[in-house]
Amino acid sequence: MTVPWSKRTIRWLILVLAVLALFIWMSGRMAAGNARDVAEIQTNPQGERAARTMVITLADGRIFPVNYLREGNLVFMGIDGRWWRSFVDGAAPVQMLIQGERLRGHARVVLDNPAYVGEIFSRLRPKAPSWLPAWLNGKLVVITLDSKPNATT
Repeated sequence: MTVPWSKRTIRWLILVLAVLALFIWMSGRMAAGNARDVAEIQTNPQGERAARTMVITLADGRIFPVNYLREGNLVFMGIDGRWWRSFVDGAAPVQMLIQGERLRGHARVVLDNPAYVGEIFSRLRPKAPSWLPAWLNGKLVVITLDSKPNATT
């Protein structure tokens, strides 16, 4: 004899399925938005979006458009998603497209210097609310550019 599911179990199942469907839908929308941003940055390297957003390619081939701040031989980016973990184990090789210029460098996430992160984020993300807890403000990744300015793809 089978026991029918309770109404409470069915409600929870519906809620879980709805959240899962929303997550899948949002992931698809983000991927489509990322693809549009990358295309715009590639085709209009002197445009408004390219002035504040670079395209970064990770060693595993993943590509992301991300806001950046370039100062001399360093490029800073703040990462809100979980992909900052790609830079935990030291200097990970990356390629970037910044305003039509292809660059290579090595990236590392800064986890142990909140004063430095705050100082960089004050310029990288000046409009972030000051009341926002640090753990919600993303992770700072610092890229040291290779000495050769242009990279081949």
